[in-house]
Amino acid sequence: MSGAVKILPHYTYSDYEQWEGQWELIEGIPYAIRPLPVPKHQKIAMALGSEFTVMLKNCKQCTAYQPIDYRIADDTILQPDMLVVNGEITKKYLDFPPALVVEILSPGTALKDRHSKYSIYESQAIPYYLIISPDIEEVEVYKLKGGVYSMEQKGKNFSYQFSLGDCTATFDFNEIW
Repeated sequence: MSGAVKILPHYTYSDYEQWEGQWELIEGIPYAIRPLPVPKHQKIAMALGSEFTVMLKNCKQCTAYQPIDYRIADDTILQPDMLVVNGEITKKYLDFPPALVVEILSPGTALKDRHSKYSIYESQAIPYYLIISPDIEEVEVYKLKGGVYSMEQKGKNFSYQFSLGDCTATFDFNEIW
């Protein structure tokens, strides 16, 4: 007796460009970014973006961004909640690894952020990955060491110094709550 073969669609960037709303694409599988983030999530994202923008004001190479398309492959496009890019973006999407990515967890994204995105960011050799849990007000700072993420610090109220190319930024996470 033969089993039925499941055939899943495989989407690419050209498909992604046509979609309305906010989406991410991981290995050809689309993920809707719904519902919109709750106010606490947005407050944290704004605080992170503002603080990093101020800290990097004198850095000629680094820029902090709120969600933008990060095109890793033709079938993988992510939108981190915040990122710091070391270099100039010349296309309508980022096509090289940023220096730092931040994901702010929500019930609908936590599994994807902790597993799928974690693995992708690690494989792209992104130096820093921050996972923020708004519900318990906790930050996890991961740093790439030997091609693998290592948790550097975890907690609510601490400062951490990031080396972002030629720039450094010391971030006080007490400021985001």
